[in-house]
Amino acid sequence: MSRPFPSPTVPAGGRAEVFLRYLDYFRESTVEKAAALPEAELRRSRLPSGWTPMELLKHLRYVELRWIEWGFEGKDVGDPWGDRRDDRWHVSPGETLDDLVAALRAQGAHTRAVVEGADLAAAGPPGPRWPDAEPPTLERVLFHLVQEYARHLGHLDIVAEMAGGPVGE
Repeated sequence: MSRPFPSPTVPAGGRAEVFLRYLDYFRESTVEKAAALPEAELRRSRLPSGWTPMELLKHLRYVELRWIEWGFEGKDVGDPWGDRRDDRWHVSPGETLDDLVAALRAQGAHTRAVVEGADLAAAGPPGPRWPDAEPPTLERVLFHLVQEYARHLGHLDIVAEMAGGPVGE
């Protein structure tokens, strides 16, 4: 991977910067891992659950959208579950890897702007993202996003190895 892992020994300006470093690392590592796969493997599933690497990229974009825009910012985002169809992840035949990568990176840029302009202790407004619950703080949202990315990058590591793609971090 071209991006170095965020070392805990490199000073950071605060907790927000630490979260952003990890999110950037996991997001770009996921992109690089998927982009290194042969074209035929991007839409192929090697797992009983049936997800594909392209579906994973789209899912991660929507995860950030749901947690940051719909949840923390309380925005109307249209279809917050646009990565799903018939209760599973979905990528239409016309969507390309370049489209999905651009959307994921744009979502990441939005996340960065929100985090850089907010206090980690701030909670988003009540809304449909948090039915019957108090909205979490931005710090809790970011912690969730980091674990979601790390978990899914691990899943993609396994799929890439099975597909003959890049191995390791």
